[in-house]
Amino acid sequence: MGIPLQIWFIILVALAFDFSNGFHDAANSIATMVSTRVLSPRAAVIWAAVFNFVAFLVLGVHVAKTIGKGVVDPSVVTPLLILAGLIGAIIWNLTTWWYGLPSSSSHALIGGFVGAGIAAAGPKAIIVKGIVKIAWFIVLSPLIGMALGFILMFLVTFLFRRATPHRVHGLFRWLQFVSSSAFSLGHGGNDAQKTIGMIAALLYSTGYLHGEFHVPLWVVIAAQTAIGLGTMVGGWRIVHTMGMKVTKLRVEGGFCAQAAGAITLIGATLSGIPVSTTHTITGAIMGVGSTRRLSAVRWGVAGGIVWAWLLTIPASAVMSAISFLVLRIFWRT
Repeated sequence: MGIPLQIWFIILVALAFDFSNGFHDAANSIATMVSTRVLSPRAAVIWAAVFNFVAFLVLGVHVAKTIGKGVVDPSVVTPLLILAGLIGAIIWNLTTWWYGLPSSSSHALIGGFVGAGIAAAGPKAIIVKGIVKIAWFIVLSPLIGMALGFILMFLVTFLFRRATPHRVHGLFRWLQFVSSSAFSLGHGGNDAQKTIGMIAALLYSTGYLHGEFHVPLWVVIAAQTAIGLGTMVGGWRIVHTMGMKVTKLRVEGGFCAQAAGAITLIGATLSGIPVSTTHTITGAIMGVGSTRRLSAVRWGVAGGIVWAWLLTIPASAVMSAISFLVLRIFWRT
């Protein structure tokens, strides 16, 4: 039984979201490398895109399973619901990208899925346990990133307190390649998995997948390719906010921020918890900056970022609910 064009269209919309996730969140992977001048912006996004693509080989598809069956009751999922959820998330992604706000593509997608689910079947459609777990990590992921960033930067400062600036710069310039690779793996392993989970939910809801929840390899490769290509296009507006406006970083600070973010992301991904790479790396950068002095962090910029975080799920949920109600008028099964 072949997949009809209508379903292929929704899959393409999902991959378009994944692409927008890549260019929207490219700053998360490369901002520190660009701001510390370890790589040019173009070289940095290519570096990040490669590790985005291969992430599924290392980290598996745990997050995809959470999204596919742990947010909205699978029994109420329809192609129209998924399409509306994706449209709401894409609108929010493009809006925040335009204004240079590093909001969470992940939470935009989750908010979109939830909003469309409520519009379709009411509050009973939502799996409260899954949403509570995600809500906890909206708070915890930036705090964990911040704490790890602070601890790593404190240790590096202590251990290299007698080293010459030239030696420190030379060593951490190379170590940033390691930390950036690890962070990009975490980004690809967590963020692309959310789209993979949506496509799998679509295929189950329409009867093209059966049995225990699993993800076809072609879905994984398509989603990882889309996020990798999106990262290569890059989100230069957000790179500027993340790499320059929150705090000024040296190469050792860039390493500590990326390493803290990578540890947080990879741990969450292996646990199947969808978290925000944006929240995580912003927290890590703030933690690193605060080791110098609290005034080294531009808390006004950080406050604007936090507002974007808080608004993301409700705003994308509203946009997706409206999209569902409008699309239902024209939808033909």
